[in-house]
Amino acid sequence: MSTPTPHPKLHAREVELLRPLHWLALAWRDMERCPTAGAMHGLILALIGGALFWFARHAFWWLAAMLSVCMTIAPLLASGLYDISRRLERGEDASVTDAFRIWFSGDRRLRQFGLLLALTSVGWLVCSAALIHWMLPASVYSPADFVRLVVLQPNFGLFELWVLMGAVLATPMFASTLVTIPLLLDHPTLSLQQAILTSWRVVALNPLSMALWAALLCLFTALGIGSAFLGLLAVVPMLGHASWHAYRDLVSHDPDAH
Repeated sequence: MSTPTPHPKLHAREVELLRPLHWLALAWRDMERCPTAGAMHGLILALIGGALFWFARHAFWWLAAMLSVCMTIAPLLASGLYDISRRLERGEDASVTDAFRIWFSGDRRLRQFGLLLALTSVGWLVCSAALIHWMLPASVYSPADFVRLVVLQPNFGLFELWVLMGAVLATPMFASTLVTIPLLLDHPTLSLQQAILTSWRVVALNPLSMALWAALLCLFTALGIGSAFLGLLAVVPMLGHASWHAYRDLVSHDPDAH
C-alpha cells in the first residue's frame, strides 16, 4: 500500500500596509535580470487584447466579453513569470523557454482554475447585461450607447449600481486568485481547494494592504489597456513578477506537516 504524499501546512502571514510597493520594486529588479521573458508576456497579452478590441470595437457586449477574456487569460499567462521569479530567487538561470514550459506543463489544477475564472467572467457579463437591460428604457448596442445611456446619465443610480455590482463580484474573484496560481506552481501536491482557501485566509488577515494591492492592480491594468494596450508591455511583467513576491511574503509553509 502506497504512502500518501504529504501536503505542506500553509500559514497566511500579515504584512504592513505599504508592502505592495515593495513587491513592485522587486518586480522591476526581476524585469531587469530577465527582460526578454517579461517583454514576451506583455507583447502576447497586448496583441491578444488589441486584436479582440479591434474585432469588437462597435459592439459593447462583445467588447465587454473580449475584455473579460483578457482578464481571465492574464493570471494564467503570468504563471510563466512566476516561474521566472522563482528561478531568479533561487539563483538559477531563467529564460523564455522556462516560461513556455510552464504554459504547456498540462497541470490539471491550472486547467480547472482557468475554467473557474472563465465561468466567473461569464457570470459578471450576464449580471451586467441583466442589470442594464432591466433599468434602461433603451438598449445598449455600442460603446457609445453605454457611455451616453449609462455613464453620462444625469440621474444617480444605474452607473453607480453597475460599478458597485462589479466591485461585489470582483472581490471574491480577487480573494480566490491572489496567491492561488503561485501556490499551485510551488507545491505540486497541493489541491486547488487548499490553494484557494489559503488565498482567502491571506485576504482576511490583510484587508487594508490587500485593498491597496487590488487598487494598484486595477490602476496599472487600466493604464495598460488605456494606452492602446501598449502599456501592457511593461505592466504585465511588472504585475506578474510582483505577484510572485506577494505570494512569498504572504504565505509560509511547514513542509514536514500534513
